[in-house]
Amino acid sequence: MARETDKIKGTIGYMSQKFSLYDELTVDENLLFYGRLYGLRGDALKKRREELIALTHLEPYLERRAALLSGGWRQRLAMACALVHKPIVLFLDEPTAGIDPVARRELWDLLFELSSNGVTLFVTTHYMDEAERCSHVGYIDMSKLIVCGAPDDLKQLPEVNPPGTKRLDVTCDHVTIALQTVRKLPGIRNATVFGQSMHLLVEARLPEQAIRDALASLGIHEIDIRHIAPSLEDAFVALTARNGGQN
Repeated sequence: MARETDKIKGTIGYMSQKFSLYDELTVDENLLFYGRLYGLRGDALKKRREELIALTHLEPYLERRAALLSGGWRQRLAMACALVHKPIVLFLDEPTAGIDPVARRELWDLLFELSSNGVTLFVTTHYMDEAERCSHVGYIDMSKLIVCGAPDDLKQLPEVNPPGTKRLDVTCDHVTIALQTVRKLPGIRNATVFGQSMHLLVEARLPEQAIRDALASLGIHEIDIRHIAPSLEDAFVALTARNGGQN
């Protein structure tokens, strides 16, 4: 890194969380500007510009100023500029922060396409569903890397699966009200709302009927309980708690 800085710059791309291109330039002007920064000229620049437009589908917005793009299209433009020199490693800092769910999904489709073409992606994210899509995940707590591995391996760590416990998904009506009652039951180690369900970490000896009885006392009788495996979010919470409860 210290001795061959210029060489390394040619092999990596970086897309920052905050849009850092030129708002006063159009999409096309930004693409051409960054292409020239990396030494592209003439036919080589024209060809790479066309490749990036096809990859990111930016063609309808080429003459629009970057400041007038939506969040999703600004991210596509930022990615196109980060890829202009064909890096083999792409660093993405919170790439989907602040964009709508549709744009977020489309951006990940684009990332998968890049990955399939041999580009290594290094992504920072707070969204655990995005982390699930990665081949390897590292958790950073208080600036320290506390664990790194494949998602399935992290979910099997002892800290995530304490001996003598099980994880349950409990689906019922009025889940936020039910949560307060369930948390008071003996044998409940952790309980959180997950969509229309509760995810519980409970002692293995706790009978499911105890949960049903507690909810029945609230007038809730339509209850579905099933065993589940831990998620990456569960792993993150457990590992953070092990390291002092800060993240």
